[in-house]
Amino acid sequence: MKKHQWKVIAIMVALAILFGGFVVFKGRSGGAQQAEQAEHKEVQGAAEEGKDHEQHGREGVIHFTDDQVALAGITLHTAAAAQLDTFIRMPGQIALNEDRTAHVTARAPGAVERVAATLGQNVGKGEVLVVIASAEIADQRADLAAAGKRLAYARSVYASEKTLWEEKISARQDYLKAESDLREAEIAQQGARQKLAALGGQDGGPDAGNRLQVRAPFAGTIVEKHVAQGEVVGADTRIFTVSDLSTVWADVVVPAKDLDIVRVGTEAVIRSIASDTTAPGKVSFVSSLIGEASRSAKARVVLDNPKTAWRPGLFVNVDIVTGSAQVPVAVAREALQTVEGRQVVFRRVGAGFMAQPVSVGRSDGHLVEIVSGMKAGEQYAGAGSFAIKAEQAKGDAGHAH
Repeated sequence: MKKHQWKVIAIMVALAILFGGFVVFKGRSGGAQQAEQAEHKEVQGAAEEGKDHEQHGREGVIHFTDDQVALAGITLHTAAAAQLDTFIRMPGQIALNEDRTAHVTARAPGAVERVAATLGQNVGKGEVLVVIASAEIADQRADLAAAGKRLAYARSVYASEKTLWEEKISARQDYLKAESDLREAEIAQQGARQKLAALGGQDGGPDAGNRLQVRAPFAGTIVEKHVAQGEVVGADTRIFTVSDLSTVWADVVVPAKDLDIVRVGTEAVIRSIASDTTAPGKVSFVSSLIGEASRSAKARVVLDNPKTAWRPGLFVNVDIVTGSAQVPVAVAREALQTVEGRQVVFRRVGAGFMAQPVSVGRSDGHLVEIVSGMKAGEQYAGAGSFAIKAEQAKGDAGHAH
Protein backbone atom coordinates (compact mmCIF):
# COMPACT_ATOMS: atom_id res chain seq x y z
CA MET A 1 0.00 0.00 0.00
CA LYS A 2 1.32 3.36 -0.86
CA LYS A 3 2.41 5.88 1.68
CA HIS A 4 -0.31 8.35 0.62
CA GLN A 5 -3.08 5.83 1.24
CA TRP A 6 -1.76 5.13 4.75
CA LYS A 7 -2.00 8.82 5.59
CA VAL A 8 -5.65 8.92 4.48
CA ILE A 9 -6.51 5.87 6.61
CA ALA A 10 -4.75 7.38 9.66
CA ILE A 11 -6.65 10.64 9.27
CA MET A 12 -10.02 8.81 9.05
CA VAL A 13 -9.26 6.71 12.18
CA ALA A 14 -8.30 9.87 14.08
CA LEU A 15 -11.52 11.54 13.02
CA ALA A 16 -13.54 8.49 14.07
CA ILE A 17 -11.89 8.44 17.51
CA LEU A 18 -12.41 12.18 17.90
CA PHE A 19 -16.12 11.91 16.94
CA GLY A 20 -16.68 8.99 19.36
CA GLY A 21 -15.15 10.93 22.23
CA PHE A 22 -17.37 13.90 21.45
CA VAL A 23 -20.50 11.73 21.49
CA VAL A 24 -19.56 10.19 24.86
CA PHE A 25 -18.83 13.65 26.38
CA LYS A 26 -22.11 15.07 25.07
CA GLY A 27 -24.10 12.19 26.62
CA ARG A 28 -22.51 12.68 29.99
CA SER A 29 -22.97 16.44 29.89
CA GLY A 30 -26.69 16.09 28.99
CA GLY A 31 -27.30 13.62 31.84
CA ALA A 32 -25.74 15.98 34.37
CA GLN A 33 -27.82 18.86 33.06
CA GLN A 34 -31.01 16.79 33.31
CA ALA A 35 -30.09 15.77 36.87
CA GLU A 36 -29.43 19.40 37.75
CA GLN A 37 -32.81 20.44 36.28
CA ALA A 38 -34.56 17.67 38.19
CA GLU A 39 -32.90 18.75 41.42
CA HIS A 40 -33.88 22.38 40.78
CA LYS A 41 -37.49 21.35 40.19
CA GLU A 42 -37.47 19.33 43.39
CA VAL A 43 -36.15 22.29 45.40
CA GLN A 44 -38.68 24.63 43.77
CA GLY A 45 -41.51 22.18 44.50
CA ALA A 46 -40.47 21.95 48.13
CA ALA A 47 -40.44 25.76 48.39
CA GLU A 48 -43.86 26.02 46.81
CA GLU A 49 -45.15 23.31 49.15
CA GLY A 50 -43.81 25.24 52.13
CA LYS A 51 -45.42 28.39 50.81
CA ASP A 52 -48.75 26.58 50.41
CA HIS A 53 -48.46 25.23 53.95
CA GLU A 54 -47.76 28.73 55.28
CA GLN A 55 -50.71 30.12 53.35
CA HIS A 56 -52.95 27.34 54.71
CA GLY A 57 -51.91 28.24 58.25
CA ARG A 58 -53.17 31.78 57.69
CA GLU A 59 -56.52 30.78 56.21
CA GLY A 60 -58.19 30.64 59.67
CA VAL A 61 -57.73 34.40 60.21
CA ILE A 62 -60.53 36.67 58.98
CA HIS A 63 -58.82 40.00 58.35
CA PHE A 64 -60.53 43.08 59.83
CA THR A 65 -58.84 46.43 60.26
CA ASP A 66 -59.83 48.75 63.09
CA ASP A 67 -61.76 50.90 60.61
CA GLN A 68 -63.64 47.85 59.31
CA VAL A 69 -64.44 46.80 62.90
CA ALA A 70 -65.93 50.22 63.63
CA LEU A 71 -67.81 50.34 60.32
CA ALA A 72 -69.37 46.90 60.93
CA GLY A 73 -70.48 47.92 64.43
CA ILE A 74 -68.43 45.17 66.07
CA THR A 75 -67.86 45.64 69.80
CA LEU A 76 -64.77 44.19 71.41
CA HIS A 77 -64.91 42.61 74.87
CA THR A 78 -62.54 40.75 77.15
CA ALA A 79 -63.35 37.31 78.53
CA ALA A 80 -63.41 37.44 82.32
CA ALA A 81 -64.78 35.84 85.47
CA ALA A 82 -68.42 36.65 86.31
CA GLN A 83 -71.26 35.99 88.73
CA LEU A 84 -74.05 34.12 86.92
CA ASP A 85 -77.59 33.60 88.16
CA THR A 86 -79.17 30.43 86.78
CA PHE A 87 -82.87 30.60 86.02
CA ILE A 88 -85.84 29.03 84.32
CA ARG A 89 -87.71 31.15 81.77
CA MET A 90 -91.50 31.38 81.64
CA PRO A 91 -93.88 33.45 79.50
CA GLY A 92 -95.80 36.32 81.07
CA GLN A 93 -97.75 39.49 80.44
CA ILE A 94 -97.86 42.88 82.14
CA ALA A 95 -101.22 43.67 83.74
CA LEU A 96 -102.75 46.44 85.83
CA ASN A 97 -102.24 46.24 89.56
CA GLU A 98 -105.81 45.32 90.47
CA ASP A 99 -105.22 46.35 94.07
CA ARG A 100 -104.66 49.90 92.77
CA THR A 101 -107.26 49.97 89.97
CA ALA A 102 -110.80 51.38 90.37
CA HIS A 103 -113.76 51.11 87.99
CA VAL A 104 -115.52 54.40 88.66
CA THR A 105 -119.34 54.42 88.37
CA ALA A 106 -121.88 57.24 88.64
CA ARG A 107 -123.63 55.68 91.71
CA ALA A 108 -126.73 57.69 90.86
CA PRO A 109 -128.64 57.90 87.55
CA GLY A 110 -128.63 61.16 85.62
CA ALA A 111 -127.43 63.15 82.61
CA VAL A 112 -123.78 64.12 82.13
CA GLU A 113 -123.36 67.89 82.33
CA ARG A 114 -119.59 68.13 82.11
CA VAL A 115 -116.66 65.75 81.56
CA ALA A 116 -113.60 67.08 83.38
CA ALA A 117 -111.09 64.29 82.67
CA THR A 118 -109.89 62.59 79.51
CA LEU A 119 -108.24 59.33 78.56
CA GLY A 120 -104.59 59.07 79.64
CA GLN A 121 -104.81 62.00 82.03
CA ASN A 122 -103.09 61.81 85.41
CA VAL A 123 -105.49 62.79 88.20
CA GLY A 124 -105.09 63.38 91.89
CA LYS A 125 -107.11 61.92 94.73
CA GLY A 126 -110.50 63.64 94.99
CA GLU A 127 -110.18 65.41 91.64
CA VAL A 128 -113.51 65.89 89.80
CA LEU A 129 -113.86 63.56 86.81
CA VAL A 130 -117.44 64.27 85.68
CA VAL A 131 -120.48 66.29 86.79
CA ILE A 132 -123.92 64.63 86.56
CA ALA A 133 -127.39 66.17 86.97
CA SER A 134 -129.35 63.62 89.01
CA ALA A 135 -132.92 63.72 90.35
CA GLU A 136 -132.00 61.18 93.01
CA ILE A 137 -129.26 63.46 94.28
CA ALA A 138 -131.77 66.33 94.39
CA ASP A 139 -134.16 64.18 96.47
CA GLN A 140 -131.40 63.18 98.88
CA ARG A 141 -130.30 66.77 99.33
CA ALA A 142 -133.92 67.78 99.98
CA ASP A 143 -134.23 65.03 102.61
CA LEU A 144 -131.03 66.25 104.24
CA ALA A 145 -132.27 69.82 104.27
CA ALA A 146 -135.60 68.75 105.82
CA ALA A 147 -133.80 66.69 108.43
CA GLY A 148 -131.71 69.72 109.29
CA LYS A 149 -134.83 71.88 109.85
CA ARG A 150 -136.48 69.21 111.99
CA LEU A 151 -133.32 69.00 114.04
CA ALA A 152 -133.26 72.75 114.56
CA TYR A 153 -136.92 72.72 115.70
CA ALA A 154 -136.27 69.78 118.03
CA ARG A 155 -133.37 71.62 119.60
CA SER A 156 -135.54 74.69 120.19
CA VAL A 157 -138.32 72.64 121.82
CA TYR A 158 -135.84 70.75 123.93
CA ALA A 159 -134.21 73.95 125.19
CA SER A 160 -137.61 75.40 126.07
CA GLU A 161 -138.87 72.28 127.86
CA LYS A 162 -135.64 72.00 129.77
CA THR A 163 -135.99 75.58 131.07
CA LEU A 164 -139.63 75.01 132.04
CA TRP A 165 -138.79 71.78 133.85
CA GLU A 166 -135.90 73.36 135.71
CA GLU A 167 -138.25 76.18 136.83
CA LYS A 168 -140.78 73.51 137.82
CA ILE A 169 -143.37 74.94 135.48
CA SER A 170 -143.79 71.85 133.22
CA ALA A 171 -143.72 68.16 134.03
CA ARG A 172 -140.58 66.05 133.72
CA GLN A 173 -142.39 63.87 131.19
CA ASP A 174 -142.63 66.79 128.70
CA TYR A 175 -138.91 67.46 129.13
CA LEU A 176 -137.97 63.80 128.49
CA LYS A 177 -140.18 63.67 125.38
CA ALA A 178 -138.49 66.79 123.98
CA GLU A 179 -135.10 65.20 124.62
CA SER A 180 -136.18 62.01 122.83
CA ASP A 181 -137.46 64.01 119.82
CA LEU A 182 -134.11 65.83 119.66
CA ARG A 183 -132.14 62.59 119.58
CA GLU A 184 -134.38 61.21 116.83
CA ALA A 185 -133.94 64.39 114.76
CA GLU A 186 -130.16 64.12 115.15
CA ILE A 187 -130.24 60.49 113.99
CA ALA A 188 -132.49 61.39 111.03
CA GLN A 189 -130.10 64.13 109.90
CA GLN A 190 -127.09 61.84 110.22
CA GLY A 191 -128.87 59.14 108.18
CA ALA A 192 -129.78 61.61 105.41
CA ARG A 193 -126.18 62.87 105.28
CA GLN A 194 -124.80 59.31 105.06
CA LYS A 195 -127.18 58.39 102.22
CA LEU A 196 -126.05 61.41 100.26
CA ALA A 197 -122.40 60.61 100.96
CA ALA A 198 -122.94 57.01 99.78
CA LEU A 199 -124.02 58.41 96.42
CA GLY A 200 -120.98 60.65 96.30
CA GLY A 201 -123.05 63.80 96.70
CA GLN A 202 -121.71 64.94 100.06
CA ASP A 203 -123.57 68.00 101.34
CA GLY A 204 -122.70 70.05 98.27
CA GLY A 205 -123.79 73.37 99.77
CA PRO A 206 -126.96 75.33 99.12
CA ASP A 207 -126.21 75.84 95.42
CA ALA A 208 -125.35 72.21 94.65
CA GLY A 209 -128.93 71.36 93.69
CA ASN A 210 -129.11 68.17 91.66
CA ARG A 211 -125.44 68.09 90.66
CA LEU A 212 -123.31 65.08 91.46
CA GLN A 213 -119.53 65.42 91.22
CA VAL A 214 -117.83 62.08 90.55
CA ARG A 215 -114.28 62.20 91.94
CA ALA A 216 -111.11 60.13 91.59
CA PRO A 217 -110.81 57.63 94.47
CA PHE A 218 -107.00 57.94 94.48
CA ALA A 219 -104.16 59.42 92.42
CA GLY A 220 -103.66 57.58 89.15
CA THR A 221 -104.11 57.56 85.36
CA ILE A 222 -107.34 57.41 83.37
CA VAL A 223 -106.87 54.14 81.44
CA GLU A 224 -110.49 53.78 80.27
CA LYS A 225 -113.21 56.35 79.52
CA HIS A 226 -116.82 55.46 78.69
CA VAL A 227 -118.74 58.72 79.05
CA ALA A 228 -119.51 61.82 77.00
CA GLN A 229 -121.29 65.10 77.68
CA GLY A 230 -125.10 64.82 77.43
CA GLU A 231 -125.10 61.07 77.87
CA VAL A 232 -127.57 59.53 80.33
CA VAL A 233 -125.92 57.09 82.71
CA GLY A 234 -127.19 54.64 85.27
CA ALA A 235 -126.10 54.18 88.85
CA ASP A 236 -123.91 51.21 87.94
CA THR A 237 -122.57 52.53 84.61
CA ARG A 238 -118.78 52.27 84.46
CA ILE A 239 -117.68 55.69 83.26
CA PHE A 240 -113.94 55.66 84.04
CA THR A 241 -111.18 53.24 85.01
CA VAL A 242 -108.45 54.80 87.12
CA SER A 243 -105.24 52.90 87.82
CA ASP A 244 -102.13 53.73 89.78
CA LEU A 245 -99.42 52.76 87.28
CA SER A 246 -96.55 53.31 89.70
CA THR A 247 -96.72 49.55 90.21
CA VAL A 248 -97.91 46.83 87.81
CA TRP A 249 -98.27 43.07 87.83
CA ALA A 250 -96.43 40.54 85.68
CA ASP A 251 -98.74 37.56 85.35
CA VAL A 252 -96.73 34.38 84.82
CA VAL A 253 -97.73 30.97 83.46
CA VAL A 254 -96.01 28.29 85.57
CA PRO A 255 -95.94 24.66 84.32
CA ALA A 256 -96.95 22.14 86.94
CA LYS A 257 -93.45 20.59 86.95
CA ASP A 258 -91.92 23.92 88.08
CA LEU A 259 -94.30 24.69 90.94
CA ASP A 260 -91.79 23.35 93.47
CA ILE A 261 -89.35 26.05 92.31
CA VAL A 262 -91.70 29.02 91.95
CA ARG A 263 -92.77 30.09 95.42
CA VAL A 264 -93.83 33.33 97.07
CA GLY A 265 -90.70 35.41 97.68
CA THR A 266 -88.63 33.80 94.89
CA GLU A 267 -86.39 36.28 93.06
CA ALA A 268 -87.31 36.99 89.43
CA VAL A 269 -86.15 39.12 86.50
CA ILE A 270 -88.70 40.50 84.05
CA ARG A 271 -87.49 40.94 80.45
CA SER A 272 -89.47 42.79 77.79
CA ILE A 273 -89.85 40.91 74.49
CA ALA A 274 -90.22 44.19 72.58
CA SER A 275 -87.04 45.83 73.93
CA ASP A 276 -84.02 45.29 76.17
CA THR A 277 -85.84 46.61 79.25
CA THR A 278 -85.40 44.48 82.38
CA ALA A 279 -86.49 44.83 85.99
CA PRO A 280 -86.03 42.79 89.17
CA GLY A 281 -88.95 41.60 91.26
CA LYS A 282 -90.25 38.95 93.62
CA VAL A 283 -93.04 36.43 93.27
CA SER A 284 -95.95 37.72 95.36
CA PHE A 285 -98.61 35.13 94.52
CA VAL A 286 -98.81 31.55 93.25
CA SER A 287 -102.22 30.07 92.49
CA SER A 288 -103.27 26.91 94.30
CA LEU A 289 -105.24 25.79 91.24
CA ILE A 290 -103.92 24.18 88.04
CA GLY A 291 -105.76 24.72 84.77
CA GLU A 292 -107.29 21.56 83.36
CA ALA A 293 -106.39 22.38 79.77
CA SER A 294 -103.04 24.13 80.24
CA ARG A 295 -101.79 22.02 83.17
CA SER A 296 -100.21 25.15 84.54
CA ALA A 297 -100.77 27.60 87.38
CA LYS A 298 -100.72 31.36 87.53
CA ALA A 299 -98.15 33.35 89.46
CA ARG A 300 -97.61 37.06 89.89
CA VAL A 301 -94.65 39.37 90.25
CA VAL A 302 -95.19 42.97 91.47
CA LEU A 303 -93.02 45.49 89.59
CA ASP A 304 -92.15 49.08 90.40
CA ASN A 305 -93.03 51.22 87.38
CA PRO A 306 -91.85 54.78 88.12
CA LYS A 307 -91.45 55.79 84.45
CA THR A 308 -94.43 53.73 83.20
CA ALA A 309 -92.09 51.74 80.95
CA TRP A 310 -94.02 48.55 81.74
CA ARG A 311 -97.30 49.00 79.91
CA PRO A 312 -100.22 46.65 80.61
CA GLY A 313 -100.63 44.16 77.78
CA LEU A 314 -96.88 43.94 77.07
CA PHE A 315 -95.59 40.37 76.61
CA VAL A 316 -92.54 39.53 78.71
CA ASN A 317 -90.26 36.69 79.69
CA VAL A 318 -90.03 36.02 83.40
CA ASP A 319 -86.75 34.49 84.57
CA ILE A 320 -87.17 32.75 87.91
CA VAL A 321 -83.77 32.65 89.62
CA THR A 322 -82.85 29.12 90.74
CA GLY A 323 -79.23 29.63 91.84
CA SER A 324 -76.08 31.75 91.63
CA ALA A 325 -72.46 30.78 90.88
CA GLN A 326 -69.06 32.37 90.18
CA VAL A 327 -67.53 31.19 86.87
CA PRO A 328 -63.87 31.71 85.84
CA VAL A 329 -64.54 32.65 82.19
CA ALA A 330 -67.64 34.19 80.65
CA VAL A 331 -68.43 36.01 77.39
CA ALA A 332 -71.37 38.05 76.13
CA ARG A 333 -74.24 35.93 74.81
CA GLU A 334 -74.24 37.71 71.43
CA ALA A 335 -70.61 36.64 70.89
CA LEU A 336 -71.64 33.02 70.30
CA GLN A 337 -71.98 31.97 66.65
CA THR A 338 -72.48 28.59 65.01
CA VAL A 339 -70.00 27.59 62.30
CA GLU A 340 -70.20 24.14 60.67
CA GLY A 341 -72.34 22.86 63.51
CA ARG A 342 -69.96 24.07 66.25
CA GLN A 343 -70.32 26.96 68.66
CA VAL A 344 -67.50 29.44 68.21
CA VAL A 345 -66.36 32.81 69.52
CA PHE A 346 -64.44 35.09 67.14
CA ARG A 347 -61.23 35.75 69.04
CA ARG A 348 -59.21 38.86 68.19
CA VAL A 349 -55.80 37.96 66.71
CA GLY A 350 -53.60 40.74 65.34
CA ALA A 351 -55.43 42.54 62.57
CA GLY A 352 -58.25 40.03 62.35
CA PHE A 353 -60.36 37.40 64.07
CA MET A 354 -60.24 33.62 64.35
CA ALA A 355 -63.19 31.33 64.94
CA GLN A 356 -62.43 29.73 68.31
CA PRO A 357 -64.51 26.59 69.07
CA VAL A 358 -65.83 26.69 72.65
CA SER A 359 -67.82 24.60 75.09
CA VAL A 360 -70.44 26.56 77.03
CA GLY A 361 -72.08 26.07 80.41
CA ARG A 362 -74.50 28.20 82.43
CA SER A 363 -76.07 31.45 81.26
CA ASP A 364 -77.95 34.31 82.88
CA GLY A 365 -79.34 35.62 79.60
CA HIS A 366 -76.55 38.19 79.14
CA LEU A 367 -73.36 36.26 79.85
CA VAL A 368 -72.46 32.67 79.02
CA GLU A 369 -69.96 30.51 80.88
CA ILE A 370 -67.07 29.22 78.74
CA VAL A 371 -66.10 25.78 79.99
CA SER A 372 -63.26 25.32 77.47
CA GLY A 373 -61.81 27.05 74.41
CA MET A 374 -61.01 30.49 75.83
CA LYS A 375 -59.08 31.97 78.73
CA ALA A 376 -59.74 35.01 80.86
CA GLY A 377 -58.14 38.13 79.36
CA GLU A 378 -58.60 37.14 75.70
CA GLN A 379 -60.30 39.72 73.50
CA TYR A 380 -63.28 38.73 71.37
CA ALA A 381 -66.06 40.16 69.18
CA GLY A 382 -69.39 40.69 70.92
CA ALA A 383 -72.24 42.53 69.23
CA GLY A 384 -71.83 42.53 65.45
CA SER A 385 -69.90 39.24 65.37
CA PHE A 386 -72.31 37.98 62.69
CA ALA A 387 -70.48 40.33 60.27
CA ILE A 388 -67.28 38.34 60.86
CA LYS A 389 -69.16 35.09 60.29
CA ALA A 390 -70.53 36.45 57.00
CA GLU A 391 -67.03 37.50 55.90
CA GLN A 392 -65.70 34.06 56.77
CA ALA A 393 -68.46 32.43 54.73
CA LYS A 394 -67.56 34.56 51.70
CA GLY A 395 -63.91 33.59 52.07
CA ASP A 396 -64.76 29.88 52.29
CA ALA A 397 -66.96 30.14 49.19
CA GLY A 398 -64.17 31.86 47.22
CA HIS A 399 -61.61 29.29 48.33
CA ALA A 400 -63.87 26.40 47.33
CA HIS A 401 -64.40 28.00 43.88
